[in-house]
Amino acid sequence: MASLSPARRWFAVVATASTLALTTACGVGQSDDADTGSSADDSSQDAGSGGDGGSGTSEGSGTFTAGTYDAEGGYTSPGGEQSVTVEATIAEDGTIEEIEVTPGATDPTSERYQGQFADGIADEVVGQPIDGLDVSVVSGSSLTSGGFNAAIEDIIAEAQA
Repeated sequence: MASLSPARRWFAVVATASTLALTTACGVGQSDDADTGSSADDSSQDAGSGGDGGSGTSEGSGTFTAGTYDAEGGYTSPGGEQSVTVEATIAEDGTIEEIEVTPGATDPTSERYQGQFADGIADEVVGQPIDGLDVSVVSGSSLTSGGFNAAIEDIIAEAQA
């Protein structure tokens, strides 16, 4: 960098830092889709429904009431604000018995990636403890996981109430 002008040196440093930040946020090498161009937004909107049944303890830190819960999670994509609705059935031991993701995309590209995510998510999480679940990339879609994780946080909060 010694032979670069101060302005170009500054640009090289900023570009390197930006690349590092995006690599860390998006998970390098995990996806090459257009749905990875922006960082996930952790904002979500609760659309939950109560559970039924007894209680159990997951491998994590809480006690859960077995049942079926749903919530909506939002994230930001290059196409704007997007959301997914997640319905999860939780067993008494805190594991996920069933999961369904309903796409809510307003952008055609996000709609495609949400569909791929919805088709592949059950293979990734059914049988896993819900407490501590953190999905990053499913079927090539990385940003949809931000909305999914936000919805899961709401479901955990409701199932522990």
